Amino acid sequence: MLDSRARMLLKTLIERYVADGQPVGSRTLSRHSGLELSPATIRNVMADLEDLGLITSPHTSAGRVPTPRGYRMFVDSLITIRPLELEQAELMQGQLLAEEPQRVLSQAAQLLSSLSHFAGVVMTPRRSASFRQLEFMRLSDRRVLMIIVTPEGDVQNRIMHVERDYTPTELIEASNYINQNFAGLEFNAILQRLKGELLSLRDDITTLLHKAVSAGSQAATEHAETVMISGERNLVAVHELSDNLDRLRQLFGLFEQKTGLIQLFDAGSHAEGVQIFIGGESQLVPMDQLSVVVAPYEADGKIVGTLGVIGPTRMAYDRVIQIVDITARLVTSALSHG
Repeated sequence: MLDSRARMLLKTLIERYVADGQPVGSRTLSRHSGLELSPATIRNVMADLEDLGLITSPHTSAGRVPTPRGYRMFVDSLITIRPLELEQAELMQGQLLAEEPQRVLSQAAQLLSSLSHFAGVVMTPRRSASFRQLEFMRLSDRRVLMIIVTPEGDVQNRIMHVERDYTPTELIEASNYINQNFAGLEFNAILQRLKGELLSLRDDITTLLHKAVSAGSQAATEHAETVMISGERNLVAVHELSDNLDRLRQLFGLFEQKTGLIQLFDAGSHAEGVQIFIGGESQLVPMDQLSVVVAPYEADGKIVGTLGVIGPTRMAYDRVIQIVDITARLVTSALSHG
């Protein structure tokens, strides 16, 4: 635990480093901390903070910069969150009034990026890999249309090529069986249960159901969550991210592959409110110089996705936290009914 003097000096050091981008020396701390301390006392406290792994001294400078551990202490217990100006909050609300959910989400990604000057990321709502109702319709001798109604009420159609012609009665029999026994289950779970539960049905109906469940599983995969990204090129202007070519490749690999982004933002959906992942301490963040501020958003009282900002560890966390929090609340309001 740090005493109040060390906490104030650490807070001041991080705030100055975020503002100026330069290692912070004892003279700067003396001027901005508001503490009546001698330069020797400040240097002693700085040495203690360095021993604790909260700050470090770049070899080219006599000043200090925060470590990931220092940033973590700052955002957990030292940060002062100042409300956004009313004018800016109203501007944010005015940009998220679209009626279509997809437009709301793409606008949210752009809003996060434009206000933070970093990358805005929105994970679109996860679609269920299950169904509420499933129907079959004969199209021709060996083609059957499968109509899937998802738990969210979406309708998806799949054309299946089958081994023989099925009568309308047979198709009704098959859809009744699958709706009565498997509605609400995920398709992958149904595949497992089909192996042991269809002995009482004729082989040809079993074949149809297996094909239907496989097609339904593929349809669910194709409609799986996607990632909306805006402003990733803003990060090229951040010196600590772009001054190393390998680091730059790693950064854009993160946006191109998306797998790491999905894992990272999925982790943010399991907690209430804003979460901060800091590079160098979180295994989910691929670069030491990168931080992610993320929050879940809801539709009708249920968490359906996450959104946030990806930027350098040297970011104005007080402001970015507010931007992410308000955007999540506005998206929740836009997607919820009544």
